[in-house]
Amino acid sequence: MTAADSQARFQFGENWTAFLQRVNPQRIDSTCQWLQTMLGNSDLTTKTFLDVGCGSGLTSLAASRLNAVVYSFDFDAQCVACAKELKRRFASDADDWTIEQGSVLDEAYMKSLGTHDIVCSWGVLHHTGRMDDAIQAVIKRVKPGGLLFIAIYHDQGPASRRWSIIKQTYHRLPPFARPAFVASIATYYETKFAAVRLAKQQNPFPFAEWKRKANDRGMSVWHDWVDWVGGWPFEVATPKAIVDPMQAQGFKLIHLTTVGTGWGCNQYVFQSPHAP
Repeated sequence: MTAADSQARFQFGENWTAFLQRVNPQRIDSTCQWLQTMLGNSDLTTKTFLDVGCGSGLTSLAASRLNAVVYSFDFDAQCVACAKELKRRFASDADDWTIEQGSVLDEAYMKSLGTHDIVCSWGVLHHTGRMDDAIQAVIKRVKPGGLLFIAIYHDQGPASRRWSIIKQTYHRLPPFARPAFVASIATYYETKFAAVRLAKQQNPFPFAEWKRKANDRGMSVWHDWVDWVGGWPFEVATPKAIVDPMQAQGFKLIHLTTVGTGWGCNQYVFQSPHAP
């Protein structure tokens, strides 16, 4: 993504900087456990880990804690600063963790990174404005037999079109009005979800779901909502639209977690062809 492409783009770094105040050892441990589960590997010693669009740096920190050699980058300068601050607080002695600013759509930059045992890009590629090109860019950074871990927004059809309108509305608002807008959207949907749970004779309160999110990727509920409502550019894909082209290029799907018919990210772990 070039500077010209960044107009009307959500400032993810601002959100992650605010989130940084909530990072604690428990969130870090939860993120480590989540990453181990997704990759099926508890020890990443000697593995190189490329975090494309590192955001807060929390996933990179988890990979570092699991003994990987980590290279993190993000297009957003505030995200880069946030990741560096996270490293300063929790991994100041991690000499094998590098953090830089860069773009997944910068072909020369991506080529300069070489190839890696694990390439991770969680919830990033659909925000570039050129998702298909971004996916192809990360594919090229995976070593033969290595793993590619990506998360892409699920295509809900008409519902995804409505979310596009909500996101564009967010960016048309003056900055001071945006938190109230996020709160109104979150309240509407949380109330709707509570009603569904109540109709199923379940506990209507969302606290268990909020705890699951915190335990899942170390995310806080509020920052997740801000990210979701404000996240733009915004592209979506069905699992088939992701899996079929990857398999056509020789990648093997080894893990898939979907959101079903709901909204959010489907998570994919692929193994590159020509495994030793």
